Amino acid sequence: MSTDHLLETNEDGVAVLTLNRPDVLNAMSRSMIEQLIAAMRRIATDDAVGCVVLTGAGRGFCSGGDVRAMAERADQAPVTLESRANDLRERMEASRLLHESPKPTIAMINGPAAGAGLSLALACDMRFMAQGARISTAFANVGYSGDFGGSYFLSHLVGTAKARELYLLAERVDAAEALRLGIVNRVYPDAGLREETMKVAKRLAAGPRIAYRYMKRNFNAAESATLKEAFDIEAWGHSRTGETEDHKEASKAFVEKRQPVFKGR
Repeated sequence: MSTDHLLETNEDGVAVLTLNRPDVLNAMSRSMIEQLIAAMRRIATDDAVGCVVLTGAGRGFCSGGDVRAMAERADQAPVTLESRANDLRERMEASRLLHESPKPTIAMINGPAAGAGLSLALACDMRFMAQGARISTAFANVGYSGDFGGSYFLSHLVGTAKARELYLLAERVDAAEALRLGIVNRVYPDAGLREETMKVAKRLAAGPRIAYRYMKRNFNAAESATLKEAFDIEAWGHSRTGETEDHKEASKAFVEKRQPVFKGR
């Protein structure tokens, strides 16, 4: 399936979603975000998909909001602050869906990721970055405070002190520094980024999908739950996955000293 501002392919159970406005480093458009939201909602219950990879077309991942379009809107008739906030909140669902999807999500950062584009990457479970790519919160550079959940995700990844520094100063961060800070999980040579990312994504797609779903539930709960709540959630999830065909197959494969074949059941 392909659409104007979002391309979608399925490669061995991996849904590759490509932000597709390469002429503007994949700056967000309303159409792009609406299509991304629709795709993530559909993928959540699509048995043909076991993992999601989000990336950008051309030489960029996503440069964030379209600043040129912002300038044009500034000259239009004013709308109420409430309606503007509600409209933005609806589009910010893209980040929530990436973060809370029952399928593992990977941001393949092939080039510049800035502002809300970085926020989308931060919403994913993992981030793999090209050696030559750069990231930046960038919001301060255009007089914005930040959206798409970036301040939430970054604070959890690097701590509030470093997150505040990255937002207030809006300095660009290279791949080596992003890896050192824990913002990204892995860095690959530019030419090998896609191949290495897809290796991991296909491994996840072929893995125990029900177990992954409950793992994500555990970690999402851990971001705000009490210890008791986290223990309860883990106990229910662990007990549930113990009843799956995948668990029984993995146990049998362990005894027989072979690799398990997971079916997602």
